[in-house]
Amino acid sequence: MTEPLLELRGLSATFGGQEVLRSVDLRVEDGEFLSVLGPNGSGKTTLLRVLAGFHRPSAGAVRLDGRDLAGVAPHRRSIGLLFQEPTLFPRRTVFENVAYAPLLQRLSDGEVRERVAELASLLALESLLDRRPEQLSGGERQRVALARSLAARPRLVLLDEPFASVDVQVRAELHAEFRAALRSFGTAAIHVTHDREEGLFLGDRVALLFEGAVEAVGRPADVFGRPRSVRAARFLGYNLLDGPSGKLAVLPEELRASPPGRGEAGYRVRASGTVGRRFLSVLDGPGGERIELRSDSPLVPGESVGLAWANAVELPPEPGPGRGPPRASKPDG
Repeated sequence: MTEPLLELRGLSATFGGQEVLRSVDLRVEDGEFLSVLGPNGSGKTTLLRVLAGFHRPSAGAVRLDGRDLAGVAPHRRSIGLLFQEPTLFPRRTVFENVAYAPLLQRLSDGEVRERVAELASLLALESLLDRRPEQLSGGERQRVALARSLAARPRLVLLDEPFASVDVQVRAELHAEFRAALRSFGTAAIHVTHDREEGLFLGDRVALLFEGAVEAVGRPADVFGRPRSVRAARFLGYNLLDGPSGKLAVLPEELRASPPGRGEAGYRVRASGTVGRRFLSVLDGPGGERIELRSDSPLVPGESVGLAWANAVELPPEPGPGRGPPRASKPDG
């Protein structure tokens, strides 16, 4: 096996006296886009701060291109960092922001202009080069922030939820532009987000981070298709049900409503509405559990229904005591 671009071994970190990262092992290959998914408070931002050199780990090692980064200053790590809110130089033009790193690297005027022009073309910034940050939209500022980071030719770029503050339409455009730009330069990236669809869409691989520990790493389809725990299933958008032989994770589109069985309390429909060409119904279970169901026809709020499913993932037993998931009627067939 070839040596990865980035390798984390047993990485732990504390913040405010609390352990925030716990023995994290991760690899990022050259040119790879790794999405780190997890709920708020799972340690995602602390992970990026440790990699960037802004927070010292309490244990473990970070190696980039085979070099141990312990004690290496942030500006000497060849790692770029983009935040949720782009941090541009407010009194400099877009051109001057993007040209900042090449000028520090003492490139010639011609080389600086060539690098800025290349990035401006790639990220649709040609018409914005004379503007200042306050004259830009949120999406435009993020494109400039990425261009400024890539202008330094980093080995790795860290993305701290850079799409969270822009609207849905612009976000979709930025997804495509960021991926295209990173691939064009062969730059690896670690992207942290609590938006599971965004992370699954962008990542060559994804890692699930819960309470500072990595639970699963793999291709998006594999991680999504085989959740390993109740918390992973919940985070990935599954409903949790009791099946014939244990706990099951069932996607909303795999559920269907049926008449309640004799003696069953049933699920009461709280609300039902359209989402695109399908309907989303929110159900309350007998114990107050919340269930989501996607179907081709709406359910009637207030009615009581049973549930059946087409496909499900059987989950391993949860360690320790805990509240059980809601009960379903039966699998289809």
